[in-house]
Amino acid sequence: MYQIMEDIRQGIQYMFQTRNSLTLAVSGSGHAALETALLNLLEPGDACLVGVNGIWGQRAAEVAERIGARVHRMIKDPGGCYTLQEVEEGLARHRPVLLFLTQGESSSGVLQPLDGYGELCHRYQCLLLVDSVASAGGVPVHMDRQGIDVLYSGSQKVLNAPPGTSLISFSDKAKNKIYARKTRPFSFYLDVKWLASFWGCDGAPRTYHHTTSVIGLYGLREALALIAEEGLESSWKRHRETSLYLQQRLQALGLQLFVRDPALRLPTVTTVAVPAGYDWRDIVSYVM
Repeated sequence: MYQIMEDIRQGIQYMFQTRNSLTLAVSGSGHAALETALLNLLEPGDACLVGVNGIWGQRAAEVAERIGARVHRMIKDPGGCYTLQEVEEGLARHRPVLLFLTQGESSSGVLQPLDGYGELCHRYQCLLLVDSVASAGGVPVHMDRQGIDVLYSGSQKVLNAPPGTSLISFSDKAKNKIYARKTRPFSFYLDVKWLASFWGCDGAPRTYHHTTSVIGLYGLREALALIAEEGLESSWKRHRETSLYLQQRLQALGLQLFVRDPALRLPTVTTVAVPAGYDWRDIVSYVM
């Protein structure tokens, strides 16, 4: 089982394009990875800047508030993303220890650009946390090159593995913040120090922490093996071409895409504007 866990760690490093030693899988969906990141990085009183342009920014802000952080929201209408200038204004004004952005906002279908944001955060002594649950494996992400300090994703999205496990990786800067905490994280189950030992991230003998889903890990290992066999670039290309085909056919039917700018459309989630004369509730009820 330890060998399977090590294979998973290497698979996550490949998928995230990182060499971070503190890379592991969390027992729980992508939501558990979000809580793992925030619970370990934030202490009561810390300032946190959250990009809220959909449901996942809303969730991140609420979790951070429950921890006792001072949360500052950058609110945008669904379908919008954040420019470097807007982020820098927030960093300069609030001086947060952490910035949260969602790369693939599945509630609106928007793709948040990431180039330059890590470098910008580090100029303000701020860590960059990115949600890639709906995007990793389907769109390019280069954790180390883009200066992302914490990146997480889920097993059941692009990887197409059974739900119930999530992927997460911490940079050395993020690891140092965790290990220099003055208070212990509120959650024992999601305590990264314990998880790092359990997953063999620290080079020391492993310490048992909790019973993980063996079947979930088998599935996750196989899914990571498949994407490694296909190659990340091929996976990115396949998702891009498939989404473009879908978008073109939808538009040929006379439908409008919700995200106006083609460059900001998430290849893994295509969103359509409700046609005139229809109530979206009726459409959702019919589909359900």
